[in-house]
Amino acid sequence: MLLTISETADSYMQFMTVLILFLFVLTVTYFVTRWVAGYQKGRVSNANLEVVETIGLTGNKYIQILRIGQKYLAVAICKDTVTMLTEISEQDLILSDGSVPKAMSFKNILDKMQKKTILEKEDGRDE
Repeated sequence: MLLTISETADSYMQFMTVLILFLFVLTVTYFVTRWVAGYQKGRVSNANLEVVETIGLTGNKYIQILRIGQKYLAVAICKDTVTMLTEISEQDLILSDGSVPKAMSFKNILDKMQKKTILEKEDGRDE
């Protein structure tokens, strides 16, 4: 009986140790990821080069409008190549005011999908 209690306590301690180690690794991973993201953001942000707009043509082919200094360029980006298509004047572009649209929260997206599903089900019942 005493041996069973001892084995149970030992198993419990092993579980708690593994759980604490897991939480420690998860916490370290979180902070290292945030640090790396901040470091990369600092390296990427500069005033002379900016991706203005990107549109995907296929899975690995894109057209991008880049601002390099005061010039705007359209480039085609493929799997192995980047090709300059043309230079675009600023007057030909429709530029946003610089404000980034707010991303929808997960709750808003989920609510939207639930409403859509409910409406589809109601449409199916009426037929």
